[in-house]
Amino acid sequence: MTNLTVGEQLTPIVIEKISRTDFVKYAGASGDFNPMHHDETIATATGNPSVFGHGMLTAGLMARVLTDEFGPEALRKFQVRFSKPVWPGDTLTFTATVTAIREEEGKTFVDLECTCSNQDGVEALNGSATALDQN
Repeated sequence: MTNLTVGEQLTPIVIEKISRTDFVKYAGASGDFNPMHHDETIATATGNPSVFGHGMLTAGLMARVLTDEFGPEALRKFQVRFSKPVWPGDTLTFTATVTAIREEEGKTFVDLECTCSNQDGVEALNGSATALDQN
């Protein structure tokens, strides 16, 4: 059985001032070169104040909270909804809170609520996850 309790928050991850370079690195790693994420001229021409981060970059950073606790092989479900863009210079806080702990077929599963908020407390991502607790 897990040593976690319902309502407990996993160790959060804080990314101080995410940068355009972070967006470009993610584009190179993912192959997603949509110019909205790296070309200021195109991003502003479409009404945005600047380039903005890939949603999947934000989701990947959120997943780190989960994999740091349970390991990458333990994730059984991970779903997110993107609420607001992530802008260069944002400080992002990624949290996951235990919502349920359950036993199924002799295994312990932990359900979690996931959020990413910026320095102003604006939520950029929310979602849920389920992990197999191997502790």
